[in-house]
Amino acid sequence: MRFPIWGTTAVLLVEDPASLVAAEELLRAELGVIDRACSRFRDDSEISLLHTRAGRGCTVSVSLGEAIEVALRAAELTDGLVDPTVGAAVRHLGYDRDFGAMPPDGPPPDPPRPAPGWWRVSWEPRTRRVLLPRGVLLDLGATAKALAADRAAILIADKLGGGALVGLGGDIAVAGPPPADGWRIAVADDHTRAEQRPDTTVAISCGGLATSSTTRRRWRRGERVMHHIVDPRTGDLPHSPWRTVSVIAGSCVDANTASTAALVRGSAAPGWLDRAGLPARLVDHDGEVVTVAGWPAPDGKD
Repeated sequence: MRFPIWGTTAVLLVEDPASLVAAEELLRAELGVIDRACSRFRDDSEISLLHTRAGRGCTVSVSLGEAIEVALRAAELTDGLVDPTVGAAVRHLGYDRDFGAMPPDGPPPDPPRPAPGWWRVSWEPRTRRVLLPRGVLLDLGATAKALAADRAAILIADKLGGGALVGLGGDIAVAGPPPADGWRIAVADDHTRAEQRPDTTVAISCGGLATSSTTRRRWRRGERVMHHIVDPRTGDLPHSPWRTVSVIAGSCVDANTASTAALVRGSAAPGWLDRAGLPARLVDHDGEVVTVAGWPAPDGKD
């Protein structure tokens, strides 16, 4: 089953076909929870309200609190290369609405704005109290979509008692008992064509697989072709040799954190991923493939 969501596509697979309708209801409900908490494109979302209270501490919901904690953890693990305080930078590059509603081109972007830094966000997990400095805008997109996939897959497996796969764009989470040969996943630069024209196919039985790519979510501003991956250090597009990075990890959040950070990290990414023990596949702008840390042998046309 698949349906459009957040300018991309949701994919749902379950081991027991009889549970598909109930699983879809759970998935849609979970996506609604994350959207109402984390969407920077909704004026009525909780994160938009949080932005209006910058400079004043406030208590957030369990869902937004989890999303903020996950984002801050990602920033710490990646030395700030995946930073939730890139909200203003992303907006100045032109990504200021749901991607499905964005015009294909526009005026030249504003000068880039480096992220203020994730460490400026004051967060108290026990009380779910958060304080944003004035002028800091959060963009949880780098981790919230993956978090939604993890939460939904676990919820479906727990509630319905069977294995489940949830894919949101290039972010895939699995939970519960897997098929005998694992969940077979087609990997490509563009997730919308992966099933029809996979670059390679791998199987996972738990955790998650995420693919971050500069070939999707693109638009033009003036003479520049823009995409959604931002280097927090500059507030601009990263200067990276990679166009696509896929990572397998213990959760979809961890896989997405690593794949996004690898794109930003650039030429040092293979060594960083290898030292972290994260199986990964990196594709450069000429289509050359590098694999590290035991990425599965290709079952396709790698």
